[in-house]
Amino acid sequence: MKRLFCPWRIKYVTSEKSKDCIFCTKPIENKDEENYILLRGEYNFIILNLYPYNNGHLMIVPYKHTNDILSLDKETLQEMMFLLQVSIEALNNTMKPHGFNIGMNIGEVAGAGISEHLHLHVVPRWNGDSNFMVVIGDTKVIPEDLASTYKKLKPEIEKIYNEKKKY
Repeated sequence: MKRLFCPWRIKYVTSEKSKDCIFCTKPIENKDEENYILLRGEYNFIILNLYPYNNGHLMIVPYKHTNDILSLDKETLQEMMFLLQVSIEALNNTMKPHGFNIGMNIGEVAGAGISEHLHLHVVPRWNGDSNFMVVIGDTKVIPEDLASTYKKLKPEIEKIYNEKKKY
């Protein structure tokens, strides 16, 4: 068996798991950099995924605690799509992906890791990012740490958000 060392994951492995919804608690802590919150909108916020499928994997999350997309009002849904555009433009400008996976896993049976609170995944993709490590080794390599990704994306997301919000 080959080993791939990921020392940053020890914090998650050894930490006590909260019973509270992280999508509700993280925004009220007001520790945006520590919690990797990239932007706060009126109805939604953008946050980096702590366990990304790829570098730049972020999520757009409504402040409303719900797992029912039918319960979201028009303003929340419209802002979610607006923040999706902002996110894609920022990721394109900073990370130059070749494509994206965008979606929601609604319900545990559909693969939602946090099934009690809706969130929209935005996963940048590059040609060849599904290489031998994933196919043969069943291991995903994430070459950039979250703090570096955060520092790269945050100013770009804020700039684009403020420019687009004027219209």
